[in-house]
Amino acid sequence: MFRAGSALLNRAASVAGNSLESQWAARHMSAASGGKIMAPPMVYIKGEEMTRYCMQLVMDKWISPKFDTSKWEEFDLSCIARDQSEDKVLHDAVDAGKRICAIFKEPTVTPSALQKEKFGLKKTWGSPNGAMRRGWNGITISRDTIHIKGMELGFAKRVIFERHAVGGEYGAGFKTVGAGRAATFFFPENGGVEVVDERILTDEENAVVTYHNPLDNVEDLAHHFYNRCLEAECTPYVVTKKTVFKWQEGFWVIMKQVFDQHYKEKFVSVGLLDGCGGELQHLISDAATMQIVRWTGGGFGMASHNYDGDMLTDQIAQMHRSPGFMTSNLVGKREDGVMIKEFEASHGTVSDMWEAHLRGEETSFNPLGMVEALIGAMEHAATLEDGPSKDDVIAYGEKLRYVMHSMMVGGMGTRDLCGPEGLTTERFIDEVAKRLLAEDEYVSDVELDDMRVVPVEVTSRDETDDEFLARLFGQFDVDGNGTIDLQEFTAALKRINVAPKKIKFGDANDKQVDPAGL
Repeated sequence: MFRAGSALLNRAASVAGNSLESQWAARHMSAASGGKIMAPPMVYIKGEEMTRYCMQLVMDKWISPKFDTSKWEEFDLSCIARDQSEDKVLHDAVDAGKRICAIFKEPTVTPSALQKEKFGLKKTWGSPNGAMRRGWNGITISRDTIHIKGMELGFAKRVIFERHAVGGEYGAGFKTVGAGRAATFFFPENGGVEVVDERILTDEENAVVTYHNPLDNVEDLAHHFYNRCLEAECTPYVVTKKTVFKWQEGFWVIMKQVFDQHYKEKFVSVGLLDGCGGELQHLISDAATMQIVRWTGGGFGMASHNYDGDMLTDQIAQMHRSPGFMTSNLVGKREDGVMIKEFEASHGTVSDMWEAHLRGEETSFNPLGMVEALIGAMEHAATLEDGPSKDDVIAYGEKLRYVMHSMMVGGMGTRDLCGPEGLTTERFIDEVAKRLLAEDEYVSDVELDDMRVVPVEVTSRDETDDEFLARLFGQFDVDGNGTIDLQEFTAALKRINVAPKKIKFGDANDKQVDPAGL
């Protein structure tokens, strides 16, 4: 029977002459005598609403009993705290993150005009994410599917994504103007002037938009992406719309050059290019949306520009059940080459559940995405420090994952996975704590290797229109026999324009790109 953390502890055992059992016993003796593990330095950024409430429970009941977090630096990025400090708290958090290089961030709220009035704010403060990406020389936002061993979610194997962290529409400047002439000029540092674009505007109202895409750090993004694909055994794809947006060609060129020079032989040797002609493949963003739906087997990675990555990772999240089962990690690089990594959940603050909590109603919030982020941040902090607590931090994270996963598979998860019989937010936290902090090593009754649990579907507030589905089924069931055969299924997908399209790598080879082997 699998014991929590055993595989990782075996890898971590490095003290000559000491058995794994004696090391583990020593840790338990330390815990039993009241000692705590000293957590390495880390920045902890607090958000608000349901996610802040839940993470406070996690800290109080899962982390604080085991770790001394006195080396952590905490920053409150709630709307009110930012407003009261004139956003100094955000700038302080960015400075600390650059210095320490390991950051955990709870989901935050970027206030709207309505929230400005609700909270009595001086202004609608901007998203903190842009300041973090700029301050930490953001290279990429890594988003991966989270998998629970023994439970079928969306993709069978891991899917990884690298979204260029800077540039694009997010940093755009714009002005609404009337009819006339619009021109964009570039002034080189060494003097002179160049016309980037010039056009005549004939409409009475026009939105003129200017933005740019920095390319200097795409090489770093490429190395990060390909190394992660090799580690995760994923076939890599680069996604752009360069056929129409010609300015995106540079992104593809850099990604391809790095791949051919440093990684192609490695991918070929392990068979990760067998399904795509032995070459790095480019996908048009339109085609990528279809392949994400089709490649349910997983086992692929994608890298793209900022905006495409934002859209495509949302689609991956929905294919993999919800954003709660995706990681979201910002990767940057300090001037001295040290990697800055900020870990957060892929979802927001879960406002509707927070409102229910404030009304005194039961909630059942799944903290998996945030806990994965916290574990990732703690492990990165331990790797940077490379001190005596490194193995303990890694082992505890492994045990925490095992306890959570075994409970979810065993029917003691939150209601998004286990249906109406699932646990409330508070009870799930308590039940995990009971198993996590027990003096004896936790051993689950659930054999995760043997399980194939499908999560219970819970009716959401946006209830499915069963009557419409019945009518749609009737249209697709052409012969009216109550079933849809392959011919009817194919016709149905073509009719609603979601039939998978063949993607070819060249005139000489019409073999279809398919990392999942479907």
